[in-house]
Amino acid sequence: MFKRYKKEPAAAPAVVPEIPVTQEAPAIAQPATLKASMKSKPIVKIRPAAAKGDGLSREARRAKKLRDLRLEMHTKLLEDLNLAAIENATEADLRREISAICADGLQEMGMVLNKQERDLLNVEMYDEVTGLGPLEPLLKDDSVNDILINGPHQIFIEVDGKLELSAVRFRDDKHLMRVIDKIVSAVGRRVDESNPYVDARLADGSRFNAMVSPIAVDGALVSIRKFKKEKLDIDKLVAFGAFTDEMGAYLQAAVACRLNIIVSGGTGSGKTTTLNALSSFIADDERIATIEDTAELQLQQTHLARMESRPPNVEGKGAVTQRDCLKNALRMRPDRIIVGETRGDEVIDMLQAMNTGHDGSMTTIHANSARDAVARLENMIAMTGVEMPLRAMRSQIASAVNLIVQIKRLQDGSRRMVSITEVAGMEGEVISLQEIFRYQVNGTGKDGKIDGFFTATGLRSLYSERFSQWGYDLPNSIYNVQRAAE
Repeated sequence: MFKRYKKEPAAAPAVVPEIPVTQEAPAIAQPATLKASMKSKPIVKIRPAAAKGDGLSREARRAKKLRDLRLEMHTKLLEDLNLAAIENATEADLRREISAICADGLQEMGMVLNKQERDLLNVEMYDEVTGLGPLEPLLKDDSVNDILINGPHQIFIEVDGKLELSAVRFRDDKHLMRVIDKIVSAVGRRVDESNPYVDARLADGSRFNAMVSPIAVDGALVSIRKFKKEKLDIDKLVAFGAFTDEMGAYLQAAVACRLNIIVSGGTGSGKTTTLNALSSFIADDERIATIEDTAELQLQQTHLARMESRPPNVEGKGAVTQRDCLKNALRMRPDRIIVGETRGDEVIDMLQAMNTGHDGSMTTIHANSARDAVARLENMIAMTGVEMPLRAMRSQIASAVNLIVQIKRLQDGSRRMVSITEVAGMEGEVISLQEIFRYQVNGTGKDGKIDGFFTATGLRSLYSERFSQWGYDLPNSIYNVQRAAE
């Protein structure tokens, strides 16, 4: 089996016959003083400069030796393994093959490893051949949410909302670039000096962004937003403390009654997770069109029309923007349109869709509060170059958007739905907003955790009558003000 995936050995080079030496060179007589000095003084072996006074402990030197071994072993794998033949190999066969090549290489190098080190070496070599090398353990660890890479020797991970430095390393810049190229080429994209940044996604749906030299000064910069295999619905988010049952009941009525909703928040606050959870309240018989730059929405409905934008090719042609997808989606008879993130000129078409029969549409934007979200919508409209009076612009927003859900990542790393705000229309030249629920922060505990509680503001929803007409009779008690944490 070992020979099935091993390259055929190259032909041995022709042996050049040795030319016999007819006469030996006469020995050079050593001076007596030199002979005496050689006898009296022991021969001193010169060690490499790196080993002398390197300040490394025995464990550190062992770790360095193992890193060098992995590099040599990976080179040997590339030389010995028939990469074309392994495409049809089973995982078990490939693991046995790599294990055999590693054992053969260790024997040639005269390197002795214990069982744990051998098993780890086999796993790492398998990941190098079939996966993403050092990133594979982090991608398989469900406790890791984000992976942030600052050059080959600095990899941060987010665990429980906090960033920490990982022990995982790449060997060098070339090793990191090889993994980046493997990711982007799988989705038909490229990254190099002429195109030094790229957005892509991994095979499991995780969002990937990379920036390379010459823009990245100290090595390639990579960020991976991991794709959650476990889909978080409203009940699970309530259990995690993201919001309360009362807020969940209100949101269910708002989605089911086809209110247009904007999920607002900062980077990494959980906007996409919230949007996925809200989409679970959409009826299965509705046709939904989703538009994203990088496909990451996890909708459960059957009737889905998923679209993803496309960057330009090498010649700068062939780009398909979110706005192009949105314009075409309006001709596909969708009941709802969901835009993964609105951040450009597609805002015009999104607002028009919300105003022209596509009630219940949703999107996310980057903003720090509901009022900031409205201001950001105004700024995006202004940046499109459309000549529109300010009042007409605000009137368009007020009639299109019904609800703004504000998500925030707090100082302790927890994510909370800090505000649910209704758009009440226009008052003169200003868009009127009415907050229904909020998260009240009391302070920070001794353990660094945020001390706070959710409460209603005491204002009754403007859409209470609409909720009742659709069969959602929410009790008045959900609007009662809470004075302290339950």
